[in-house]
Amino acid sequence: MPRARIIPCLLVRGGGLVKTRKFGDDKYVGDPINAVRIFNEKEVDELIVVDIDATVEGREPDYAMIEHLAAECRMPLCYGGGVTGAAQAKRIMGLGVEKVALSAAAIAHPPLISEIAEQVGNQSVVVVLDVKKKLLGGYRAYTHNGRTDAKISPVDFAREAEALGAGEIMLNAIDHDGMMDGYDLTIAAQVREATRLPLTILGGAGSLDHMRQAVQKLGTIGLAAGSFFVFKGQYRAVLISYPSHPERAALQQQVAI
Repeated sequence: MPRARIIPCLLVRGGGLVKTRKFGDDKYVGDPINAVRIFNEKEVDELIVVDIDATVEGREPDYAMIEHLAAECRMPLCYGGGVTGAAQAKRIMGLGVEKVALSAAAIAHPPLISEIAEQVGNQSVVVVLDVKKKLLGGYRAYTHNGRTDAKISPVDFAREAEALGAGEIMLNAIDHDGMMDGYDLTIAAQVREATRLPLTILGGAGSLDHMRQAVQKLGTIGLAAGSFFVFKGQYRAVLISYPSHPERAALQQQVAI
């Protein structure tokens, strides 16, 4: 049986590792290379690295940084940030990255999903949907670090992304980001129901119980988190951690049938 993946998500800004709250209030937490080395030792399932300013600043991915990270990384690596074309995606994959994450560029030009999938394979194309709950109900997707309302339904776009050849959906709940108060399982369930694609959820995990609740409701998914893996205690001291093998095994037993 496929098992739930437990995935640290590293946010990079100006070459440093940062952690945000609701896509703002960023705090420097260290060197991303050191974090990768620690996660190597802990034998993590997968790793996500996102350059959170590349798209906002309108620049290309930092290929030197990506190459350095990929060379250190001993687990599957997904990179996102600044990817706007198939040639860029192919170059990134050539550096040793297994998956490329698309957000603003895919929403602005959906055929890009197909173009990249044709170059690197469907399984390597991850479409990221950063979402907020609307005041009167429902959800909207946002881009550019949560600053731009894309005026689309994340559920509808997840279906479109699947039809265009995406291999995975990553759903990031902006209002839960860094709060460590649990995932937004409402929108996650809606997206899960809408497509057959593998789903990874991000935003809000603060404990293994939050992850258990997610797999109990959603089944086999990717469980991504940032703060949960880099902060310790109520004062949010920086301490990189990851569940032990017994903890991971216990979590797999919670997968819904």
